[in-house]
Amino acid sequence: MKHYIETEIIPRYEAFDKAHRTDHVRQVIAESLQLASYYEVDERMVYTIAACHDIGLCEGREHHHLVSGRLMRADERLREWFTEEEIEIMAQAVEDHRASLDHAPRSIYGRIVAEADRLIEPMQILRRTVQYGLSHYPELTKEQHYLRYCEHLQEKYAEGGYLKLWIPESENASQLKALRGIIADETRKREVFERIFEEEFTFP
Repeated sequence: MKHYIETEIIPRYEAFDKAHRTDHVRQVIAESLQLASYYEVDERMVYTIAACHDIGLCEGREHHHLVSGRLMRADERLREWFTEEEIEIMAQAVEDHRASLDHAPRSIYGRIVAEADRLIEPMQILRRTVQYGLSHYPELTKEQHYLRYCEHLQEKYAEGGYLKLWIPESENASQLKALRGIIADETRKREVFERIFEEEFTFP
């Protein structure tokens, strides 16, 4: 099972944007397994869910969580190691991992991968926000990138944002507080953007 995922699933991430490549999926796998240690869950399922959570990006970002679930249900190789019931639980978990969903994950497996996918490390979040903008909106000016960066951070991570945390054992709560401190500090937020933009931007 692990050989299949390592050779057939994880390499797919190399085709995605810089914020969702192999380093991202490996971080989500590691964090998922760490959080799983607090619960009575099947670690094989936790590992597989984490590895597959973003594979739907192959069809774009908007519905990638649903596509990930569909791809898991259609993967005949997974039936060599998991029952139909287990595959359905895993598919639902990847469908439920997206931060902008309006409902809680349907199982502990969904809560684990959703929490692990938050990966709230302030500087990493800020860099990924800049990277995403550069990758998906290359036509924007620098100032337009900054406005998009601010809007995204406010909408998702600031007080009242849509991001929800699900696992109390995670360190995400304290990290989110630190990130919100940067978001609220206009000078600091701009300084970080300027530095990251200079490092990430490349001329055509």
